[in-house]
Amino acid sequence: MANYDWTHFVVRVNINVPAEKLYWCWATREGMEYWFLRLSEYKSPDGNVRAGNEPVQKGDSYTWRWHGWDDETTEYGLILDCNGKDFFKFSFGGAGNCSINIKEEQGQNIVELIQDNIPDTDEGRHLWHLGCKTGWTFYLTNLKSLLEGGLDLRNKNENLKRVITS
Repeated sequence: MANYDWTHFVVRVNINVPAEKLYWCWATREGMEYWFLRLSEYKSPDGNVRAGNEPVQKGDSYTWRWHGWDDETTEYGLILDCNGKDFFKFSFGGAGNCSINIKEEQGQNIVELIQDNIPDTDEGRHLWHLGCKTGWTFYLTNLKSLLEGGLDLRNKNENLKRVITS
C-alpha cells in the first residue's frame, strides 16, 4: 500500500433518472433531505436561508445533520462551486472537499463523487478516507434506491448505533 493515494477517492453510481433530478438532489434543501440528511440548511452569503426548493449558489454556506445521529453531529461548510445542471462542489470539514459530477455514460446517468484534499495522516486515512468512502457508498446506494424504487434505506433511529445505514 506504499503507493496508494490516501488523499482522494472516487465513488460512482448509475441512476436511471434525468440529470436535472440528480442535480436537484444535491443542490436544494428538499433534495438533500430526500435521500441524505435529516436537516440541510443552505444560507446565502448575506445570511438568508434558502427556501426548500431554491438551488444553492457558489459561496453559500450549509448546516447538515444526519438521521441516526444527535444534533451534536453537525457539519458546517461552504458551496465552493456549482453550475446549475451537472457539477456541485462543497467543503467537507477536515475531510477535504467533495465534487459531484453528473454525466452520461453508455446511455445512463452517472453520479460521480470525488473527495479530495483528505489529509494523509492516520486520522485522515481511517476517519475520512475509509470512513467517508464507506458512508458515500451507502448514501449513493440510497439515492439510487429512492429514485429508482422508492425505498429509503436510512436508519432514522438515533438510539440504534453502529449500523451501516446511518
